[in-house]
Order: sequence, then structure tokens, then C-alpha cells
Amino acid sequence: MQVKAKLNYLRMSPRKVRLAADLIRGLEATAAENQLKFLPKRAALPMLKLLNSAIANAKHSFGIEKENLYISKITVNTGPILKRWRSRSRGMAVPIKKRTSHIEIVLEERPSFAKTAVSKKGKRKVKKTEKAEGTEKIEKVEKLRKRLSFRPEKEILKPKKESIVKRVFKRKAF
Repeated sequence: MQVKAKLNYLRMSPRKVRLAADLIRGLEATAAENQLKFLPKRAALPMLKLLNSAIANAKHSFGIEKENLYISKITVNTGPILKRWRSRSRGMAVPIKKRTSHIEIVLEERPSFAKTAVSKKGKRKVKKTEKAEGTEKIEKVEKLRKRLSFRPEKEILKPKKESIVKRVFKRKAF
């Protein structure tokens, strides 16, 4: 189930907004909310409001809890540019571009949480179930531990004796 929310005509450059958007792309809704609360960028506040709006849409329209949601897609596009002029020396004028942004956020429910079932009348209903057994996750963690485990070297190499010339002209490390 996809839940969308849009913010149009944000008076901020899309390049600056994308910095905040890239941080939360793919995160769970609660983790993204915490990330945006403590982000020292100006774009964090409007994006936090947009995320909360998308979460409220999911809860009201589809009855999906916040813990089951993650950010599947977030796009920041260019809006219309306000063109202003500034006077400079010798009677010249230089353009000032005041850029705007359009942000769209798409939340989806984690697949392990949703299970479709058919009722007696034949209509589909979405039931919330507990997480599927975490066997896949445990197997991935075990593989990662095996790969990162300490491997002692086969031979411990002894340092070679240096010649006197190398010892004399060796630089000191500070």
C-alpha cells in the first residue's frame, strides 16, 4: 500500500532540500522522524511536517501504524523560479534567482507486516500480523559475523635488519 504526500512551492533551493532528503531515503518512518528532528538544516522542518502528514494519511485512510511504514521514495523537484534584479555599479543590474522546490514523499508498509486474506464475502482485507520469524535476518547476521571474524596470519614476519645507510637517513615520525 502506497501513501503519498506532497509539498509544493517550498521557498528553498532544491539542491539544499535534497541534502536532507538523501539522509532519510529508505529509512523507517520513526527513524526518519528522529533524524529530521535533530538535523541542523533549514529544510528539516518542512520535511518533518511533510513526513508527519504522510504518516497521518496512512493512519487515517488505510489504518496503517507508524511502526510498519518506511520511506520507499522521496523526490525533490524544481519549482518555478522567481526572478528579481539587483542594482550594481555603473548602472548595471544583475539577476537574482529565488528558487522553489516541490517535494513528494511515498511511504509503504513493510511486506512482512501485511498479509492479505479473503473474507466470506470475497472482498480483500488487509490484516496486520506480527513479524514473520526472523530466521532470514538471523542467517544474514551469522554470515556477517563469520566474514568479519578475526583471522590470525599464517606466519608472523620478523622485521628485517636495516642497513646502516637506511638507519642514518631514516626520517623521524612525529
